[in-house]
Amino acid sequence: MKFLKKVLEEDIGIEEDIEMTPDNKELLEYIQQTKARIVVVGCGGAGNNTITRLTTEGIEGATTIAINTDAQQLLRTKADKKILIGKKLTRGLGAGGDPKKGEEAAKENAEEIKAAIQDADMVFITCGLGGGTGTGSAPVVAEIAKKLGALTVAVVTLPFEMEGKVRMRNAMQGLEKLKERVDTLVVIPNEKLFDIVPHMPIKMAFKVADEVLINAVKGLVELITKDGLINVDFADVKAVMSNGGMAMIGIGESDGEKRAKEAINMALNSPLLDVDIDGAKGALIHVMGPEDMTLEESREVVSAVSSRLDPEATIIWGATIDDSLEDTLKVLLVVTGVQSRLEITPDGLKRKKKDELKKIKRII
Repeated sequence: MKFLKKVLEEDIGIEEDIEMTPDNKELLEYIQQTKARIVVVGCGGAGNNTITRLTTEGIEGATTIAINTDAQQLLRTKADKKILIGKKLTRGLGAGGDPKKGEEAAKENAEEIKAAIQDADMVFITCGLGGGTGTGSAPVVAEIAKKLGALTVAVVTLPFEMEGKVRMRNAMQGLEKLKERVDTLVVIPNEKLFDIVPHMPIKMAFKVADEVLINAVKGLVELITKDGLINVDFADVKAVMSNGGMAMIGIGESDGEKRAKEAINMALNSPLLDVDIDGAKGALIHVMGPEDMTLEESREVVSAVSSRLDPEATIIWGATIDDSLEDTLKVLLVVTGVQSRLEITPDGLKRKKKDELKKIKRII
């Protein structure tokens, strides 16, 4: 049982080639018809950058939509569908950093947005909070998606402190609005990236922030859509992410001899996962690795997470093969239901004092 893929093929009977009998043909057609329809919507500049990368690199089983008030930026964006919002309000010139304009622009084109996501079972909304278009339009898109009955998940970044207090205040107001309109809100505090890579040049900091956002969205979407060694049902994901509340992510990778242990430890101790997870409601784990990833490695990752969570927490995990990783094993961890440990303040997302004391005691 050297390879996880081999284990599944031999022990569970998963075959690479399926004989096209009438029954199998009918089953395949049924699978295609009932497959969860997933849409990824990128709002504003950072959201459009994410959509361009996802569309260029390919994101399996999902449709990409770019929304913007800036016609020039939207023109350069690569997406399955583009929606220029607020044509009357902004005349394609952007929202000028004003979230109110971004919100009104999205409302102006609400019917077009609704038509674009009408048949989706799940809608991912991604943006960088703090600016005008993303901050203002993302909650409007979320509200439309929720009313249509789609499982609605937002994956957003918070600004770097160097971007100023006004931008952070805008971001916190947008975060508060999004929290009320989505099932799960995954938050990536950009400032924490300096804890991972200290003394980054400004240009590099924004590139790293984009990369983390792209990895988070792609990892979450393909956990559901990509045929893997351990597949995750949409119903399972829904169980964790319906009313999942605020969520934080941890990302880890390693190509060492103990790569599974090192990757999950990196994810669990990631500065991005800036909260004690023992009271979390649930976790989604996506283990990605090359052809030689073993079942034991996947189990090691899941065990490390389950040992830290409440025994009643729901844990959903999947494993996919990605040959581009070569010898590297990569882990994406999303921990849901952590809002009770965090406080939304005008200056940013802060740990509650009780949780901060707990962290200090653990370190001591």
